Amino acid sequence: MISARLNYLKISPRKVRLAAALLRGLTAKEAEQQLAYLNKKSARPLLKLLRSAIANAKNNFKLKEDNLYIKELKVNEGPALKRWMPKAFGQATPVRKQSSHLTLILVDKNNPTAGSLKKEKNKTKIKTEKETDAIIVNDLKEIKKSLPSKEINMASDFSDKADDHQPTKKDIKDLSLKNEGKDNTKGSSSKSLKKIFRRKTIG
Repeated sequence: MISARLNYLKISPRKVRLAAALLRGLTAKEAEQQLAYLNKKSARPLLKLLRSAIANAKNNFKLKEDNLYIKELKVNEGPALKRWMPKAFGQATPVRKQSSHLTLILVDKNNPTAGSLKKEKNKTKIKTEKETDAIIVNDLKEIKKSLPSKEINMASDFSDKADDHQPTKKDIKDLSLKNEGKDNTKGSSSKSLKKIFRRKTIG
């Protein structure tokens, strides 16, 4: 993947995107022809950017121009210069002079892209995880089969005993009665305190 950038272009991103939409998915030669005859202000800086990306591909990666095509062309918003426009009656209105950042990515048709390689790696990871899970399950099944029948019976007896020790209705009633007795004692103590600290009337 060959990339080239152009930062702080003094054209608003909305105007640049009109030209950028024509180039996505085209080959490098087709995009160059489109920009050469496009009647837009952003056509010339886009053409320079495309040529610099092609030069990077030739010099750095030794790729042929015929095999290259535009995979991505991002147009992001840059910082805006704030200025003032004089108007009638001594007034002034604010003016925002916008800029844009461009990133162009070229890809060779013959070589696989980085994105597809990442997807393949993720798929292989998922497959390996599933295989390991299946191996663990099979091992557990084999262990259960290999265990003697006495140990299995002991485990079942233990589970039955655990179920026997569940609380009955009588136990629940006894607990509720105890709680009621505690609540009554609290109520009586609060009443006695109220009697002691009762405000005296002034005669």
